[in-house]
Amino acid sequence: MTDSQILVTKRDGRKEPLDLEKIHRVITWAAEGLEDVSVSEVELRAHIQFYDGITTSEIHETIIKSAADLISEKAPDYQHLAARLAIFHLRKRAFGRFTPPSLFEHVNKMVRAGRYDKHLLEDYTKEEFEELDRAIDHDRDMNFSYAAVKQLEGKYLVQNRVTGELYESPQFIYMLVPMCLFAKYPKETRLDYIKRFYDAASTFKLSLPTPIMSGVRTPTRQFSSCVLIECDDSLDSINATASAIVKYVSQRAGIGVNIGRIRALGSPIRGGEAFHTGLIPFIKHFQTAVKSCSQGGVRGGAATLFYPIWHLEVESLLVLKNNRGVEENRARHLDYGVQINRLMYKRLIEGGNITLFSPSDVPGLYDAFFNDQDEFERLYNIYEADDSIRKKTVKAIDLFTLLAQERAQTGRIYIQNVDHSNTHSAFDPDVAPVRQSNLCMEITLPTAPLEEVNDENGEIALCTLSAFNLGALENLDELENLADLIVRALDALLDYQDYPVPAAKRGSLNRRTLGIGVTNLAYYLAKHGARYSDGSGNALIHRTFEAIQYYLIKASVNLAKELGPAPWFDQTKYAQGILPIDTYKQDLDEIVDEPLHYDWEALREEIRQHGMRNSTLTALMPCETSSQITNSTNGIEPPRGHVSVKASKDGILKQVVPEFKRLRDNYELLWQMPNNTGYLQLVAIMQKFVDQSISANTNYDPARFPDEKVPIKTILKDILYAYKLGVKTLYYHNTRDGMNDAQDDDGCAGGACKL
Repeated sequence: MTDSQILVTKRDGRKEPLDLEKIHRVITWAAEGLEDVSVSEVELRAHIQFYDGITTSEIHETIIKSAADLISEKAPDYQHLAARLAIFHLRKRAFGRFTPPSLFEHVNKMVRAGRYDKHLLEDYTKEEFEELDRAIDHDRDMNFSYAAVKQLEGKYLVQNRVTGELYESPQFIYMLVPMCLFAKYPKETRLDYIKRFYDAASTFKLSLPTPIMSGVRTPTRQFSSCVLIECDDSLDSINATASAIVKYVSQRAGIGVNIGRIRALGSPIRGGEAFHTGLIPFIKHFQTAVKSCSQGGVRGGAATLFYPIWHLEVESLLVLKNNRGVEENRARHLDYGVQINRLMYKRLIEGGNITLFSPSDVPGLYDAFFNDQDEFERLYNIYEADDSIRKKTVKAIDLFTLLAQERAQTGRIYIQNVDHSNTHSAFDPDVAPVRQSNLCMEITLPTAPLEEVNDENGEIALCTLSAFNLGALENLDELENLADLIVRALDALLDYQDYPVPAAKRGSLNRRTLGIGVTNLAYYLAKHGARYSDGSGNALIHRTFEAIQYYLIKASVNLAKELGPAPWFDQTKYAQGILPIDTYKQDLDEIVDEPLHYDWEALREEIRQHGMRNSTLTALMPCETSSQITNSTNGIEPPRGHVSVKASKDGILKQVVPEFKRLRDNYELLWQMPNNTGYLQLVAIMQKFVDQSISANTNYDPARFPDEKVPIKTILKDILYAYKLGVKTLYYHNTRDGMNDAQDDDGCAGGACKL
């Protein structure tokens, strides 16, 4: 069959002959200004897949895929060619034409259809819409990579997920997010903030998380990425926790659950009337709650459960993800955070024992574990010597070896150093101790157990995330404006969103916690000729993260001058004049001797006078999904290759590192790093300034070791080194498996803290 005989089915059902010239024009338009791309190669690949009766939509998709398949190190610009073709197709699907409608026309139509929040038409005049419409630059859609457009289509654009209909294009997201968040600002200033925020976000200087990008502007108002829920040792609390999990999973949030208070198997109940069934049945109950909802079609539910290493059931808990064993004693669809402190490490180093207890049998021990290390040690020694208390003694090396083995085999047994999480916390541990982290191990906030679903005294901690794109910064001074914009926007979001559980509203509005992180660190290091592994980036990272924390605190102080400090600000260390630079682990000074460059004493005085609008400001999250939108390397991680292969529900997406041609030799790839030492040093330097925590991974290439087996000793050495330098949390344990290093967009990406 010749080309002239192939009939194309139009959107309205009409058929007409295939027009190859039209296809050629579109591909040529998309290739303008790009190097090393061949229009004819894309045409040829697409052409052989055309058939009689093919729809115009299928033609577009075939051309896009043909271009995407050509993305490689030799021809990285195909990622932009494929992206432009995808944007062309996306706009045709959304608007029936390439040129987007005006902002007012678009919002009016979407509000009437119930897809946008009606307050947009109530809060803004037609004149304001017209002024903001003039500020939108739809050409910025052409700056996305192919992976970004596919993620926008899959996760962010408002759409009908059943029929696949799209209703908007990307620049509308970047304009409507600040329009929603700054709607209550004074009329004389809000348009300026909206335009500045639009520019920062649409030029990728700011990276916004999935819940904000996909949700702000819609009638659903829950945008916090991370939810921390603490469970008490009672049936009512366990049921209230499960109920809260279901509510928040359905609202796109990633969940952290603290189960450490629950008594151990065999403990007496009701004065010995019955034996306790232990943690595993309740963990299975929580697993069912987590998996009971999909998150608006955007992602599946995911959670991390936390418990102390000295819990009587720890040996059973450590193997819950293990593929061996029967379903009855496993709960493989959750991740687990094991909580460790100074005394536990001391016992390991000294070759001693660890005594396991049920928290219900040792009054005061569980609380002291978090807020007072000396008191914990005193009580622990007393309880160890008390023969009347049920306990089990194990060798510390055996318990830590089991932990390291399970961490290595599953990759998802995480570690929280609870003493660092409190001594180097934004909060006063005497009144607001940190007893858990979240799904991705970067949030460290106070919680209080729920005793019932609508408990007014419980506290669920929420954290609202965002990130600076380090690769887009020309200099550190830019952070002052960006910090002001993001602190204002996220703080406004706390008042803008709904709270399905009272305990979450109480904590959020009184603490006003934010978690602003970074993405594109690998590109940032490459731009500055620095590496992860050899210490060459240590001073640069010290200067950078000092600037980040300084400008964020300054922005929060300035906001407190306007709107007042957080109501529970007095529960922070900031309120006592104590800053992160005062409480970091001094061992860090041995690896970086960079001085402080900002006037911290003047800032300390401003905090004393005015307080801060937010109890926390920083948390370094993985940025797995959002990094693709800004065409960045993930969070703080080294890339696995110059071309990363990301597996998503849309299939395999290839993403090329920024400025690949110019900087390819400057990038230190993940498996080029000889060990974790240099990386952990960088993490510790960041942690000096970060007031929450960091999603930090450890990575192992078996080929570097005898018999291609990673020694447990090496894994434990890294865990101890991280502790020595003051690192609060460790997230994934990655083992190179010799495959193509595809990165699945799941796990924490299954929870919103993935950004």
